[in-house]
Amino acid sequence: MKIDRLIGILSILLQEEMTTAPKLAEKFEVSRRTINRDIEDLCKAGIPIRTIQGTGGGIRIMDGYRMDRTILTSKDMQGILAGLRSLDSVSGSRYYSRLMEKLQSGSSELVSGRDSMLIDLSSWYKGTLAPKIEMIQDAIENRRLLDFRYYAPSGESVRTVEPYYVVFKWAGWYIWAWCLERRDFRLFKLNRMDQLSVSDKTFVRREVPMPDLSNEKIFPGGIRVKALFDPDVKWRLVEEFGPHCFVEADDGRLLFQADYTDMENLVAWILTFGGKAEVLEPAEVRERICNIAEDMKRIYERNESHEV
Repeated sequence: MKIDRLIGILSILLQEEMTTAPKLAEKFEVSRRTINRDIEDLCKAGIPIRTIQGTGGGIRIMDGYRMDRTILTSKDMQGILAGLRSLDSVSGSRYYSRLMEKLQSGSSELVSGRDSMLIDLSSWYKGTLAPKIEMIQDAIENRRLLDFRYYAPSGESVRTVEPYYVVFKWAGWYIWAWCLERRDFRLFKLNRMDQLSVSDKTFVRREVPMPDLSNEKIFPGGIRVKALFDPDVKWRLVEEFGPHCFVEADDGRLLFQADYTDMENLVAWILTFGGKAEVLEPAEVRERICNIAEDMKRIYERNESHEV
C-alpha cells in the first residue's frame, strides 16, 4: 500500500547516502513512474529530497536533514504501535507488523515496559473481511473501479463504485465511495458486499468530501420508542444505550425511552429480547410484533402437526 511504501522509501533514504529510482522500483515491485510520484509526494510533505541526473546520480536526502525521534514520547510511541497492531488484526498481510518493526528498531528508549493497550479490530468474518479490505485498498491506490453485488434492506443490486476510503465505525467495516448508479457518495457495509472484483477501468479522482460519520447524521432518530424491560436484561440496555436510558417502573421493570431511526431495525432489536420486553409506544411497533409472534406461532404449530 502507498503509505507503507512511502515510509519504506523514507527509511531507505535515511539509512543510505544515495539510491536510484530503478532500485526502489525493484524493491517495492512497482514502476519507476510510481516511484517518481512517491518522491514528489514526499517532497510535498516537507522532506527535502534531491535528485541528481546522469552517471553516478540518484536520489538522496539533502545534507543536514534527519528525523528527530525525540519529538515522540514513550506514550506517543505506545499509541502508534497499538494503532498499527489494530490494523494488522484485519490485514491480509504483514504490512503493519513490518512497519512496527521499523518503528521499534533503535527506539527501545521509547518502547519500554509492557504494552498497556491492545486493540483487535477483527471480527467473526475475518476470513472473508481481510481479502476484501486488501482488494479495496489496492483499488483505491490504483484508482480502479469496484464491482460487487450489494445486499441492503431494500433489496439486492449490482453496484459499480469509485472507492476512496475504508472506514471502521459502529463495530463494522465500510467503504466510502462514489456510486455510479446513484451518482452520489455512499457508505457501503463490507459484510453486505459479495462477488467483489476490481475492474480494469480506472477513474479520475474527484473532490471527495469526508464522510459525516456522526451518529446524528447516520442515525437521525425520528421514532420515539417507549418500552418495558425485565431487570435481568439491564446489562444490554447499559451496553447499547448507556446507564441513563431507563428508570425503574413501579413493577420493578425498566422503563426505556429513546429515539430510533429505522422501523425494521427497531422491531428486529426488540425481538432479540424475546418475552423480556414489552413495547408501549409507538402503537405500530406493538402491532407488528404481535403479527410476527402470531406468524411464528402458526409456523411452529404447522411443523408440530407435520411431525405427528
